[in-house]
Amino acid sequence: MSRALRLLICWPTKSTPCRSSEVSDSNAKAKLLKELQLIYLARHGETAWSISGQHTGLTDLPLTTRGECNARRLGERLKGLEFARVFTSPLQRAQRTCELAGFGSRAEMDRDLVEWNYGQYEGLSTADVHAKCPGWQMFRDGFPGGETFDQIAARADRVVERIRSIDGAVLLFSSGHFLRVLASRWLGLKAQDAQYFLLSTASLSTLTYEHNPSQPVIGLWNDTHHVSAQCLEDSK
Repeated sequence: MSRALRLLICWPTKSTPCRSSEVSDSNAKAKLLKELQLIYLARHGETAWSISGQHTGLTDLPLTTRGECNARRLGERLKGLEFARVFTSPLQRAQRTCELAGFGSRAEMDRDLVEWNYGQYEGLSTADVHAKCPGWQMFRDGFPGGETFDQIAARADRVVERIRSIDGAVLLFSSGHFLRVLASRWLGLKAQDAQYFLLSTASLSTLTYEHNPSQPVIGLWNDTHHVSAQCLEDSK
């Protein structure tokens, strides 16, 4: 019979104060593993507009040849990892990255994972916007006619709530700005604080906890070691 451990459960809420509880060794281990859940964030591979710097929200662009190559390399980076669930944005650049990385057959579509709706600034570069609106800053001023900070934060919050209810690692395929907002909301920060988190195409990042669910942290950010220079040569 497994020796019982007496633990102090101390992640209180208004309705659930801290209390001591006896649990078995095996239950304690399972609980600790769940507390240290890993959420993997995969940004889609390169598109024509990610090269040109045009804001790509809901415009459904395909990957470039190099983008497809690095999506496969992302798959090599993820090989051997086990995931309880895999989700992807329905936009083709995320779906295709998911497919080429080897997860297309098990991925579930989640419309909350789509990129920011940039409204009137869709397809414009930052230089284009500055020509119309000098001094504009994305994470301060937002996008006229597009999704507000509150709206994209609400979407990110729904994703966070869903993935935190899953027992095991989760893999998400989405777009750069949405994933940056998702990381901000995971940490309890404002959507505008996403300005501090850069993400490259075909990058991999992780969200997790330090000790328990009251201490969300970033475990890995913008890892592109798997991205290959050979992909550039192959695309020429």
